[in-house]
Amino acid sequence: MKQVFVKGGSVIVEKVPMPIVEKRCILVQVRQSCVSVGTEIASVKMSGLPLYKRALKQPDNVRKVLDSIKDQGIKTTADRVMGKLTSGSPTGYSASGVVIQVGSQVEGFCVGDRVACAGAGIANHAEVINVPVNLAVKIPDGLSDRLASTVTLGSIALQGVRRCEPTLGETVVVVGLGLLGQLTAQMLKANGCRVIGVD
Repeated sequence: MKQVFVKGGSVIVEKVPMPIVEKRCILVQVRQSCVSVGTEIASVKMSGLPLYKRALKQPDNVRKVLDSIKDQGIKTTADRVMGKLTSGSPTGYSASGVVIQVGSQVEGFCVGDRVACAGAGIANHAEVINVPVNLAVKIPDGLSDRLASTVTLGSIALQGVRRCEPTLGETVVVVGLGLLGQLTAQMLKANGCRVIGVD
């Protein structure tokens, strides 16, 4: 099967083995995947930076590498990091498709169900994806696969609104007016808030 990867400042399509369904997962044949331009362009740019610049911009990853050196040793960690750099990173985090296989412990999904899927490293730009059941939802009749493939974008914006706990009539500032900022602003307005957008 084909899958999209980010590697060395570029986007590439490679042939990879088809995933195997895990017991609490569903195997989904992707019909549509949503390109989140801001997030994905940022990852392409980051992948083109020299390793020391990436380390400065991603201190959490540096911490993971140091922990791995402590637990696994320098050689194992170096091999793992170099393998990841040469193979590239999967991209995409929101997709829709049809269930083609169901894990042994899955309830509520059947082969043939249309589903929307979420998750970085899960709902990738690929022909087939292995999705945990908690990151998939059935698509209602009448909703297109194209629109359903944007499910993650809406859920990210909604989670931000929920965490803010806005009240009727409150003024809320949305910083960043990309796609997620636009969705967030619309949800806040629908909630009765006065919204100020800054970008």
